[in-house]
Amino acid sequence: MTDIADMEIFARVVGAGSMSAAGREMGLSPAVISKRIRRLETRLGTRLLQRTTRQLALTEAGQGFYERVLAILASIEEAESFVTRRSTLARGTLKVSAPTSFGRMHIAPYLGRFIEAHGDLQINCTLSDEFVDVVAEGYDVAIRIAELTDSSLVARRLAPVYRVLCAAPAYLKRHGEPQSVEQLADHVCLAAQQQIPWRLEGPEGSVTVRPAAPLATNSNEVVREAVMSGMGIALRSTWDVGPDLASGRLRVVMPAYQASDRVGVYAIYPTRRFLPAKVRLFIDFLADLYAPTPYWDEGLDRVLPAIGSDRPRR
Repeated sequence: MTDIADMEIFARVVGAGSMSAAGREMGLSPAVISKRIRRLETRLGTRLLQRTTRQLALTEAGQGFYERVLAILASIEEAESFVTRRSTLARGTLKVSAPTSFGRMHIAPYLGRFIEAHGDLQINCTLSDEFVDVVAEGYDVAIRIAELTDSSLVARRLAPVYRVLCAAPAYLKRHGEPQSVEQLADHVCLAAQQQIPWRLEGPEGSVTVRPAAPLATNSNEVVREAVMSGMGIALRSTWDVGPDLASGRLRVVMPAYQASDRVGVYAIYPTRRFLPAKVRLFIDFLADLYAPTPYWDEGLDRVLPAIGSDRPRR
């Protein structure tokens, strides 16, 4: 029978990314951590980690073992919480990943409120627009803006995402407003490199547009500032520019064309039967914050009829 403590050490090593970091978290020396990992591998008869001078990487067997160990440890935590009647308390460290702009605008401002409500909790929040492997990198929960198809993860839809073409009134005054997809070729169309091409849904169905502009960037925030300054037309999410659309600082262009409504804001986490209280409470906190209608969409029903429609929200 494998020692539960060895499983916890293995999970800590994977989550921390190194034996020394895991040792610091657990108050154990790297030598003890290494010995316990070797003992675990010997007992299982397989290598779980590939060791190099710079990093650790999970083997195929290690990846599958890690996913199952997380489920086991979560079940133990849930059982202990049930017995001690502390299942509603968030404890320990919650490791969260989120997209850069969305995290800065719609998660970071509310973390203080969540931490204040759960005094025994610490949050490690990483903002990045790079794809993260939730399991391999040891995240408890990741916020993603996507059309999710990965069935190996559990996902909860927190909010709809409306993405529309928009421009500053000053730009439209100078260059006119396009009336068709073909006319977009005569305009400055701003997009981050990872957003090319634009895939839109319109009266004739799906259309693809390859935006062209004298500005090249990998930053969505650069695109946002450029469209706000009157440089061109951009495809932006209402979570990013909703207040600007509602106030008139930006105007919707060709409202009949929008990006896919299958995209949403999701909380994703590894498949497991029992969720630690800290994960469940954090996801519920965001769901309550954004629903039933996300605050960034308030007032947009005047300029976007789709806002407030009966499209599913979760």
